[in-house]
Amino acid sequence: MSDNDSLQQIAHLRREYTKGGLRRHDLTDTPLPLFERWLAQACEAKLADPTAMVVATVDENGQPYQRIVLLKHFDEKGLVFYTNLGSRKAHHIEHNPRVSLHFPWHMLERQVMVQGTAERLSTLEVLKYFHSRPKDSQIGAWVSKQSSRISARGVLESKFLELKTEVPAGRSAAAEFLGRLPRQHQPNGVLAGGRTSSARPLPLPA
Repeated sequence: MSDNDSLQQIAHLRREYTKGGLRRHDLTDTPLPLFERWLAQACEAKLADPTAMVVATVDENGQPYQRIVLLKHFDEKGLVFYTNLGSRKAHHIEHNPRVSLHFPWHMLERQVMVQGTAERLSTLEVLKYFHSRPKDSQIGAWVSKQSSRISARGVLESKFLELKTEVPAGRSAAAEFLGRLPRQHQPNGVLAGGRTSSARPLPLPA
């Protein structure tokens, strides 16, 4: 059997989904408590990256794009993720702030979809998160220009090492570099997703 023949067999790949059923009595008055319960169960089950979620945006031509980011916080206002304002998704959201989030918890046979409008976090919220990151992670965020092409990986590595030597031990990379950046790259250039969502967790199959 050729490789092409093997690929054609994917139509027959299936199984029964019986773990993650959702019953009416499981539903909460608002979706947040149920989402919190399911997320806790995903973490307890030792799933790889339980906070990973797909973020879907649409460009100015109506072309949808998807990528995976990490959920960093959630409350009654919505779900929070971070991105650079120079990224493709940030440009999409600036043009059309309506986004969709998706948590694919395959091992639990559950998925959650969230629809809402993205809005920026306050500078205080952004700085609090940024200062919580390890120094190398902070520097990496400054070095990497999301969604842009580079000539070689070595360019990023060299710039990372250069900036790392400029940050004294015990100092935050944010404190060293914030003042140097042009206005459009100040820390309020970070977005939160789905802040006004009224979505409800959905069981598999959708």
